[in-house]
Amino acid sequence: MYKSIPLLLKSFPEKPGVYQFLDEKGTIIYIGKAKVLKKRVASYFTKTHQYPKLSVLVSKIKDIQFTVVNSEWEALLLENSMIKQFRPRYNAMLKDDKTYPWLAVSKEEFPRLYYTRTPNAEKEELFGPYSSLRFMHSLMNTLFELFFVRTCKVLQKKSRPCLQYHIKKCAAPCVGYISQEEYMENIRKVIQILKGNMNEVMRKLKTEMMQLAEKWEFEKAQIIKEQIQILESYQGKSIVVNPEISHCDVFSIEEENDNAFVNFMRIVEGTIVQSCTFEIQNNLTDTKEELLLKAMVEIEKRFETLSQEIIIPFQIDLIKEKTNFTIPTRGDKKKLLELSQKNAKISMLEKQKRMELADPERRQNRILQTLQKDLDMQHLPITIECFDNSNTQGDEPVAAMVHFKYGKPDKKEYRHFNIKTVTGPDDFASMYEVIKRRYSRLLEEEKNLPNLIIIDGGKGQLSAAHQALTELNIQNNIMVIGIAKRLEDIYRVGESAPLCIDKKSESQKLLQRIRDEVHRFGIIHHRKRRAKKSIHSELDDIKGIGKVSKEKLLAHFKSVSKIKAATLEELTAVIGGSKAKKMTENN
Repeated sequence: MYKSIPLLLKSFPEKPGVYQFLDEKGTIIYIGKAKVLKKRVASYFTKTHQYPKLSVLVSKIKDIQFTVVNSEWEALLLENSMIKQFRPRYNAMLKDDKTYPWLAVSKEEFPRLYYTRTPNAEKEELFGPYSSLRFMHSLMNTLFELFFVRTCKVLQKKSRPCLQYHIKKCAAPCVGYISQEEYMENIRKVIQILKGNMNEVMRKLKTEMMQLAEKWEFEKAQIIKEQIQILESYQGKSIVVNPEISHCDVFSIEEENDNAFVNFMRIVEGTIVQSCTFEIQNNLTDTKEELLLKAMVEIEKRFETLSQEIIIPFQIDLIKEKTNFTIPTRGDKKKLLELSQKNAKISMLEKQKRMELADPERRQNRILQTLQKDLDMQHLPITIECFDNSNTQGDEPVAAMVHFKYGKPDKKEYRHFNIKTVTGPDDFASMYEVIKRRYSRLLEEEKNLPNLIIIDGGKGQLSAAHQALTELNIQNNIMVIGIAKRLEDIYRVGESAPLCIDKKSESQKLLQRIRDEVHRFGIIHHRKRRAKKSIHSELDDIKGIGKVSKEKLLAHFKSVSKIKAATLEELTAVIGGSKAKKMTENN
């Protein structure tokens, strides 16, 4: 950093504005906005940055330029324009959504209604974008049915009308069946409905219907009545909340690593008239608030204005003239915010699915990164081992261990343990023995230790496992956690309260999946041990036969119960007459 920058900072004004960071070549590498320029820019050079990207950015700053504006909102608008113009390397970039369909009304003598994915404000009046093609086509069909707007791309004078006229989908301006004045009145009604002012159009139609009825023009009045009925039917299907909630905008945001998804909905008379979701790539360390503000600026630029009421999910530090920010806690507005959040989350999940299809390992890495964050681990939990004890009232105590690598089971590394030093049902002592045996051996063989150990049990078993690791002097090298059997709570060593992890999160589900796998593996081994012991003892009770004969009988009859039920002839066929006779005599 040049020595001139500290002196430059002293000259910065304490006013809102936009600042630009330039590198040694004079290239703009970052553009930001500030409520107070001097304070905001100075913070880059007076604070210790915990994010590597931010430290790298500061190290490359060789010059700073700024522009003063009248308010923070003007700073946001200017920042948005400059980012689009210069596209700095470290700025959050908002990805365009031109693939969304728009409804357009052409600027012609007899305008037509159509949809487009390449909007051009100079040649057409635009409405949208629409996130649902089904909703958009439904609206278009309703408008064609109501107002007979033309659909042909080129208007040419003809001697007779086309099929659209005969099926009552067009007023046939091409043959002069409708005057321009009357046609434009229909177009004005179309535009009002597209803007969401459906009640206003319905009031006008009802007035026209009454006027025609007073003149005894009942046929024309009937046509308008049918139009009103169509509108009422459509309105009933399109209203999502109370119709009294009119002219408000809704914003919500969902984050995933370096990407954020901001959903916008415009509500007019209880109906969603505009909706879209923006993806923002966060190249630096912008907060949720800053990303949400960037999306608001983009919406205002695209749609020329924002509503006077804006519903948002959290408080933002911004004062905008003639704008009221609302954070609803209940009621219809809360439902609107939840709907917006649902749309943002769906867009985020769709993006995740697309990327996971292209890179199958991406999902596992993402889950492991989430688990690392939830458990506050220093390293990614690439290898995870999980332990579980099994016994029947202290009889045949065993333990099982499963090994997961990159979130997937590595079955060749699974292990069973027969408890050797513990008498009776003592899960704590059993866990201590198994942990010490497992990791003593890994240390002796100089093999890699896991990143995470999961204990299927509560605080007692967790403490026993930690004691074993401490005696091996590796307690600081491995994180160990316990899963309480009853409430699925996650505990760390030395902490009385469980970790606050969402029970439905992917990281929690991974932990439960690993725990269920070790439980399954342990039960299978324990059952085999009990079955083997049971078979052994019952065969020993059958006098008169040796080890070889017992093996022959078990191989032939498959179970002790079938051996006991066998006839003398059946036994003779397997082990000979004399031994068979002894078995029947003694048993």
